[in-house]
Amino acid sequence: MEKEAAIIGYAQTPYEADSNCSRELLVLQATRAALEAAGLKREDLDTIVTANNDYLDGRTISNMRLVEPAGSWRKNESKVEMDGAFALLYALTRILSGDHDIALVVAESQASVYGGILPGIMMLDPTFDRQRWLLNEVSGAALQASAYMDASGVSEEQIAGVAAKNLDNAAGNPLALRSLPGADAAKVMASRPLYSPIRDLMMAPLCDGACALVLASGKAAAKAEKPVWIKGVGFAHDSYLTERPLESMNSLKLAAGSCYAQAGIEDAASQIDLAEVHERFAHEELMSYEALGFCGPLQGGAFFDSGATRMDGKLPVNASGGAMGANVDCGAGLARVIEAAMQVRGDAGKHQAKGVKTALAHGQTGICAQENIVYVLGGE
Repeated sequence: MEKEAAIIGYAQTPYEADSNCSRELLVLQATRAALEAAGLKREDLDTIVTANNDYLDGRTISNMRLVEPAGSWRKNESKVEMDGAFALLYALTRILSGDHDIALVVAESQASVYGGILPGIMMLDPTFDRQRWLLNEVSGAALQASAYMDASGVSEEQIAGVAAKNLDNAAGNPLALRSLPGADAAKVMASRPLYSPIRDLMMAPLCDGACALVLASGKAAAKAEKPVWIKGVGFAHDSYLTERPLESMNSLKLAAGSCYAQAGIEDAASQIDLAEVHERFAHEELMSYEALGFCGPLQGGAFFDSGATRMDGKLPVNASGGAMGANVDCGAGLARVIEAAMQVRGDAGKHQAKGVKTALAHGQTGICAQENIVYVLGGE
């Protein structure tokens, strides 16, 4: 996908436990800032895709009141009821169709006004799992973590170390909700237990916020300052969590393979300079190392212990703090794309890694990372 579409502007609101404002205002703030960053006006937009969810917004047709703040009045507009990384895919297909040159992608959510993990229960099998009230997003992740630990030999302390790394990185990100400068595994292990082996600081915190990204066709992006090109994208959907092995992220592996084929990536560990991974739980980052080809199967713990994924390592992962720093439902994956683009441009501020020319961004949806999407981004 050589110079067919590029990111030319982006913005994120601060991620907060309670933004004390409407989601419409959050979307307006992100949209205005993204357009300003791209040097564009609302009139320049051809198509707008929002990422929001009826269950989370508490209303059907949940994008109905986002038309005006997203700049989509009398414009081509649609929504995706998934993470914004998938909304970006929708916008990308519109750009590649040749029917549009400039697209805006906006993702938002307000955890302060809905029941935490309760909406996720609606994803469960309605005839058995949903009625028993045993499974939810956190208990499902605990089963996933246990399966992975049994298969790989990874310890709780190693998983806690991943969370500590990201929370320490988040200290350099002024938009992050949660950060712990100098955090270590012991501090994470001391946090409140949820479902064993998941502890509070091993789970990404739900929060309020919005993010927006402007995508342009190759022709339109050629006029932009420092475009970040989408070199490849891949996505895959796995089966229901009780019908698949939980010790590996197979759909992420498939998504990465498709993306790498487009981007010309033959050895991810040496060709990718930085990765922003959507780790809703700390153990999923270890599993993603393997699925993304950064290390061999069941070697995620050893790869982490090598220091490769730290800020000063050969392949920093989640320099922004990742979802451990801020996790907006429907927006955390799009935020990973934005953060990866910031790294390629070299404007990530205090959490900028050195020498980033090619970056990977990952988004997910569904219990136990059922569906995954991967982007490879690069500069000029």
